[in-house]
Amino acid sequence: MSGDRDRLRTTFDEAASLYDEVRPGYPEELFDDVVSLSGIRPAGRILEIGCGTGQATVPFARRGYRILCIELGENLAAVARHNLEGYPQAEVRVGAFEEWPLQEGAFDLAISATAFHWLDPALAYPKVARSLREGGSLALFWNEHVHSDASEGFFEEVQRIYEREAPEIVGPEDHKGLPRPYEVPDRTEEIQDSGVFGKVTTRHYRWDEIYDTGGYLRVLKTYSGHRNLGDDTRTRLLRSIADLADTKFGGRIVKGYLTTLYVAQRR
Repeated sequence: MSGDRDRLRTTFDEAASLYDEVRPGYPEELFDDVVSLSGIRPAGRILEIGCGTGQATVPFARRGYRILCIELGENLAAVARHNLEGYPQAEVRVGAFEEWPLQEGAFDLAISATAFHWLDPALAYPKVARSLREGGSLALFWNEHVHSDASEGFFEEVQRIYEREAPEIVGPEDHKGLPRPYEVPDRTEEIQDSGVFGKVTTRHYRWDEIYDTGGYLRVLKTYSGHRNLGDDTRTRLLRSIADLADTKFGGRIVKGYLTTLYVAQRR
């Protein structure tokens, strides 16, 4: 794993409470689809990789599953434990998944919510597969930012602010604008190329989230790239975004999301 990736994936822990308050969760329909597509038995055992504050954990715990969560950040894990207080069948341990002592064949389902991309796939997929019992499944899902007509051009205008105030976090793809839902990169090939999982089933869930200016800035403060900026740069960037939102968009920001789900059975 590169030094940059290793460093960036630890930044969320510094804002654990804020992350829990403002990061969007996942459509309830997704959790029902994971259950039906994976075929997990009632009260089955789930391994969650990178549970964060438990946004995806609680819905599975509420359905009666036994869950072991491996979370890198101590502060995130503490918030997750608080959120899971009513579910004694859910346990959160602190550590890097790469270093976690393997429990071979112990789980019916492995899940990861907007976290698996922080891992080295050459290591992660085989390790997950070995942790699953015969017939066990993997479910990976992400929230992706996509174009929404309801945004009324806000993100096209805010892109120019990023290019001016924080070009160091502007990537080559950012200049092309937000992807349409059908343009979001597909991870099916990566899962299949691992050689340890079979046919991949996908589901897509398209939705919008509405923020006021303050709420949107709070979300930005949880992103690794923004958190890695220098204090002065981040202050200028957020101030400029707030000015744009308030003066041209009435303090109302509509952000388009596409949640993508991939489910595959262990070979």
